[in-house]
Amino acid sequence: MSKIEITELLGDGIGAELAAAVHQVAAALPVEISFKPVDWSVATREAKGLAAIDEAEASMRATKLALKYPTETRTRSPNALIRRRLNFSVIYRPVISIKGINSNFKENVNLHIIRVATGGTYDDPGQRIGLDSAISVRMVETRPCTQAAHFAFELARKKGQTYGGRNYKVTSSSKHTIQKVTDGLFEDIVKKVSADYTDVPHNVELFDALLAKIIMKPQDYEVIVTLNEYGDFLSDMACGLVGSLGTGASGNYSFNDDYSVDIAMFDPAGGTAPDIAGKNIANPSAVLLAFGMLLDHVDRYDLGHALRLGLLSAIESGECTRDLKGKLNTDEFTQVVIERMKTFL
Repeated sequence: MSKIEITELLGDGIGAELAAAVHQVAAALPVEISFKPVDWSVATREAKGLAAIDEAEASMRATKLALKYPTETRTRSPNALIRRRLNFSVIYRPVISIKGINSNFKENVNLHIIRVATGGTYDDPGQRIGLDSAISVRMVETRPCTQAAHFAFELARKKGQTYGGRNYKVTSSSKHTIQKVTDGLFEDIVKKVSADYTDVPHNVELFDALLAKIIMKPQDYEVIVTLNEYGDFLSDMACGLVGSLGTGASGNYSFNDDYSVDIAMFDPAGGTAPDIAGKNIANPSAVLLAFGMLLDHVDRYDLGHALRLGLLSAIESGECTRDLKGKLNTDEFTQVVIERMKTFL
């Protein structure tokens, strides 16, 4: 890929400062990158309504790539709307220990969490029955579970071979002994898909036991594929283990009929932080990690890896923003990351 075209979903609060950091890093990379901006500020979305979603959808279908900045939600969640429009069915959240970030948990964490992004109880807000009861329907669908399973096994091959010269292990996790029909369907699907990846180790863990085992021996787990709610819980727990919810990034994916990725959108953890917007003190680490994931996705792992090494080495050395106990502002930290990144290119 000689030129990378990226739909850029511009948001609110600190979004402008995060975008500036990404653009500075992109300009320092030895590849041509073209950003296609879409104004997703809350003012524009409230004024234009679904036309703002239409514009984002059209751009993302053309570029097949998007980088999304934090957005404020008033009447409708733009995240939920674009995920439905583009059939995003899988969320990938890598969680790694970062030297230089204080954590009460001292073991090294290197988890790749694959979450079915549809179904479960999240798609049904439920309803009241009479005065004293409420009910919600929990749905598990074959297609997104199959997509998540294929994505997990492909990732186990790619990441494992890249980092360790072996395939990573895939763990599927649910409460299949209790939720025998819904969670049982999920585990049956993963088992069926695993037959196409006999070179990738696969095991099954009950979700409650998995949480305890990760805390006791996180090194035993690498790629984990799980259902919607479980993946949500696990992602936040894992981020807590490494000491920060605000340095995470994730990818959202839709798929072709052959289970290859069709459209991918990457975004940082964290919100719009209006209290610090415009003060040049926001930490761009999460959005730079999201940008690194995007570069990996377009087969420029060399660039994504150099960016991560530059960022992680800066944090480890204490050259970081104030929220991580450093003294640098947003622009200063970004420049440090760029200079360090160049040494790894």
